[in-house]
Amino acid sequence: MSRPVASDVEFDETDLALLEQVEGDFDVSLETLSDRLELSKSAVHYRLNKLKDSGVITGVTADLDPLAFGLDMVALTEVTVDHTEGYSETVGERLDAVEGVERVYYTMGDVDFVAVVRVQNRDQMNDVIDDIVAIDAVDQTSSRFVLDEIGGDAGVVGNVRDEATDALLDREG
Repeated sequence: MSRPVASDVEFDETDLALLEQVEGDFDVSLETLSDRLELSKSAVHYRLNKLKDSGVITGVTADLDPLAFGLDMVALTEVTVDHTEGYSETVGERLDAVEGVERVYYTMGDVDFVAVVRVQNRDQMNDVIDDIVAIDAVDQTSSRFVLDEIGGDAGVVGNVRDEATDALLDREG
């Protein structure tokens, strides 16, 4: 279940500035990035490719508004499971495959997983919960329904604190 960490990637301030720009809008043109960062278009292109090749940029996607599709019912479902060998991967993958599950987090504490569920109505929510409970090793679930979604636009780079930025840039603190 663990993903590779790009800890061996060397960043500089320009990389972080570039990432902040494209994280907010990957559709921004090379010319605009070039102007904003005061770099040539070829330098921006080279840096973007380097960040893709190193796994820092994992893909290019379109941000779709789930509300445009009527997916306005959201629940955070906590899942507790039997701890058998390899459960974190097998159960995590099965949870992720359930239709209506948007994201799965393997957690530490009183619950083993938290699934973000997004559906159109209560019948679909019931189906998702039934599918989760039907997974071997799942002991129990508990859901919290989201009344409103607030924020979430800071992005990854926007959430990196100064100390972490210093560490990324390998500066003396």
